[in-house]
Parts: sequence; C-alpha cells; structure tokens
Amino acid sequence: MRPLLLRSVRPACLGFEYGHWRLSTRFCSSHSSLSTPDDHDDDLSDVFLDHRQIGTQQELYMINPLTPGSVFLLPHGTRIYNRLLAFMRAQLRVFGFEEVVSPIIYRKSLWETSGHWEKYKEDMFEVGGRNQETKEDYGLKPMNCPGHCLIYGAAERSYRELPIRYADFSPLHRNEASGALTGLTRVRRFHQDDGHIFCRPDQVQAEIKASIKLVDNVYKIFKIPSYRLLLSTRPEQYIGPIEEWDTAESDLRDALDESGQEWLVNEGDGAFYGPKIDILIKDSNGKEHQAATIQLDFQMPQRFQLTYRGDDDTLGHRPVMIHRAVFGSVERFMAIIMEQIQGKWPLWLSPRQAVIVPIADRHVEYARRVKEQISGVPSGDKADLLDFSISTFYVDVDDRSSTLGNRLREAIKKGYNYIGVVGDKEMADGTVALRQRTGKPTAMKIEDVRQFLIDSVARYE
Repeated sequence: MRPLLLRSVRPACLGFEYGHWRLSTRFCSSHSSLSTPDDHDDDLSDVFLDHRQIGTQQELYMINPLTPGSVFLLPHGTRIYNRLLAFMRAQLRVFGFEEVVSPIIYRKSLWETSGHWEKYKEDMFEVGGRNQETKEDYGLKPMNCPGHCLIYGAAERSYRELPIRYADFSPLHRNEASGALTGLTRVRRFHQDDGHIFCRPDQVQAEIKASIKLVDNVYKIFKIPSYRLLLSTRPEQYIGPIEEWDTAESDLRDALDESGQEWLVNEGDGAFYGPKIDILIKDSNGKEHQAATIQLDFQMPQRFQLTYRGDDDTLGHRPVMIHRAVFGSVERFMAIIMEQIQGKWPLWLSPRQAVIVPIADRHVEYARRVKEQISGVPSGDKADLLDFSISTFYVDVDDRSSTLGNRLREAIKKGYNYIGVVGDKEMADGTVALRQRTGKPTAMKIEDVRQFLIDSVARYE
C-alpha cells in the first residue's frame, strides 16, 4: 500500500449560517470566540502517521511495561475491534462456520500429542500452578487447532456431516522476542479470526477455493489495493510422511492455479504440520505482513485419531484439516488498516461516528435529544433494556464551556465522521446542521440523519 499523505492546512474563509448566528470560519482568526475550523483542518500536516501515533491521538490502545507485548484496547479501540469481529462473524455464517469458544490453557500432554511441544515449545508460555498435589506442566495456547481437534473428536462423526467448520476468536499467546515487539503489529497476546475445517479428501479443493474467495471478498471491503499469494512448502522441521506433504502441496497448487491469481512459491516456510497459502499485505513502510493464511493438514487428524463414518458404514476414515484465517492477527490487521486510512475510519467501522455541538447553553438539552434519536440509544432513565434489533451509533455531545470553533476543531482532530451543530434555528425547525469532516453543513431532519447513517453503514461507507 502506498502511504496516504495528509494535505497541508491553508488559511481560508467560509461562512456557515446557524439560526441568527453567522460564524466566521477564518482558521487564522483563532481569537474569535465563534471561529470554526476551515474545511481542510482535518489535514493537519504532510507527516504520515504510523498506527502508534494514530492510536495515541485517538486514544485507541495502550501498552504497559508490566505486561510487555500485551495490548490494552481502550474504549474507542474496543469499538473498532468489536466491529471487526461482528463483520467477520457475519461473513463466516455465509461460508458455513459455527463459532466456538475454547480454553486458553491446556496440559502439556495435549501439546505433546499435537507436536507443538516438540516443534514449537520455545515460542510458547509454560504455566505451572501452586499448591498442586501433583505438579503438572501446562501451556498457554499459541494456536486453536488442538482444541478444535478435541471438539471434533468428542462425538462420532458421519461423512454426511462433513465439512464441519469451526470459528474461534479467543486470545492466543506466543513468546515473541522482546526486541521484536512493535505496537500492534508484533505482540505476545493477540486474537485471530481463526477457523478450522474438517472435511473429506474429496472436499479439500472446494474448501480451499471457498477460503480464497472469502479472503478476496473481505479485502475488497477494506479496499486493500493488492496482496501477494505464496505457497509455503515443507520446512526442515516437520511431522508426517513426505508422501502426505507432497499430496497436500499438490492440492494447494491446484487450488491456486484455479483461483486465476498470480502466486509464488516460498520454499521451506510451511507450518511444521503442513504446507500453507500465505497472503501478504504491506504496511505504510512497505514491510509485508502475513495476514490471511490457508493451511492444509493431514497430520493433526492422525495425531488426535480423528475419524468419521464413511458411506461404507466403517468408522476408520480420516478427515483432512484445513486451518484458515482472514484477518490473521486482528490487532495487526487493525494497525495496517489504521495506517492505510490514516485514522479516518469509514462510518461503519468508526469508533466516533458523530458528535452534536450546541452553540450555547440553551441548546444543550436539545443537543442531547438529538443524540438519543440519532444514536438509537435512550438514556438509562428512559429504558430498562435496549431493543437488540435496533441499529445504534456512537454519538456524543460536546457541551463543554469552550468556544464553538475550538470544539469543532477538536471534533475533527478526534476523527468524528459527522459533526452536527444545533442552535436556535435548529431547535425551532427540529433539524441539525450536519457536516462531514470536510465540507459545508446541510440542515437535515433528525430522522433523516439517522436513516442516512443506517444506509451508509449498509454500503460499508
């Protein structure tokens, strides 16, 4: 992705009519108690901001040295995170996934069965409890696949049930080197939009093609301009017979060829349990990060003795396991998108969708009523429970005792998508003067503003 440079500020004069007030918007006249930012005030400099700067400016997340590599998502960052997960949950339903929630800590014996203790132990966190009658080693999960094998293996399966697709968003922990930790892009605790598909051998090609389609559909929504497909083959440290690796790599090659997209071979960079398709996207510095991945695995089902009853009514048939993620690390994906859009979140993903700014104290109560109607969230004394079917929006009221110009300037700096100003005329007409981050305000009925936001979100705007 090419960096998106912010335009420089240039002095300008505009005039906005709010009721009986005519507000000078001369940016250079900050001494005016009624000054407002000019239309380009959101473009504060030519400096490209990385996600750490944006995260600080918009109060999205923090990291504390008492827990290195673990991210605290602050309220507005959590809004983005939850929205990303809600979006992905909706897409996964279309592709037939069922969500599960699995434990984060397992006995050492599980990791020995999966092969992680032998091949991945140095990247794991070992955990031990106190006051145990029998001391036993545990490990925090770096991946969800062994836990999903336990779920699959908890019941007898029929060939008619397959494919079975599990999705999981629970936290993962990997012991990254302290010198490699960087903002949201390299952390020790993170979340994946993780998924595992258990299917018959004759279903592998269709499931891989569907996974590639899911990746492409999602990346188009986020306007990711380009990405690279890599086939990562058998590494030096691997488990299982070479014949099965050759079969798995052949299946992935065929799926990539049928996708119609260009791809390259990344020799020796597969997972220890199987080859994979890695999808790489670039950050603002041109550094590539693995985001999506599609991995074919014949080994894990054997290690966990997973079976299904075939159409011959025998139980010994072995499923194939496909590991897939689209965002990859949700935190890393947030960082990449943050830099791509320079913190100017589209409305559907924005943690600050609108702010209502009253001109004077006598307009504050009206501003609060406008907020309630647009947001769809009544104040606590008016409703015991929110109707779960109603669309809601993040709308604030800025009624601080600061100049109107300063409050509008602050709203732009914080990244609100829409700024509504209310005064005498708006109160009389039942309207709000609404503007985007740039541009002139438009007088709109409150119900029209709400419907406009609903329609914009439906179009992923």
